[in-house]
Amino acid sequence: MSRYLILLPAPEAEWDRLPPEEHAKGQQSHETFHADLAAGGHTVVAVGPLEPSAQATSMRPDGCGNALVTDGPFTESAEQVVGFYLVDSDDEDDLRRICTEFAARGEHIEFRRMV
Repeated sequence: MSRYLILLPAPEAEWDRLPPEEHAKGQQSHETFHADLAAGGHTVVAVGPLEPSAQATSMRPDGCGNALVTDGPFTESAEQVVGFYLVDSDDEDDLRRICTEFAARGEHIEFRRMV
């Protein structure tokens, strides 16, 4: 069995501007994704939305043996990771198929197998 991290990058600023029917459409897409994963025998280990990137804290080496701690995301980008799924699966091909269908419904996905 392998474990996969499915990242959900999106432009944070656009989410608040979407009309309620688009929020409902997104929620339905996630519910369908959950059902498809379960039907395919894939196990969702963890799932969740993330706080806005403005509330993130970045930590990195400062080059002098200490850490530089700053508020906000590590990188400036129009898109930030806004959520994730952690999935266990014995069938990567089927998992990729389900993720492709999820993306076709309007979701941007970054699919990674964990090592």
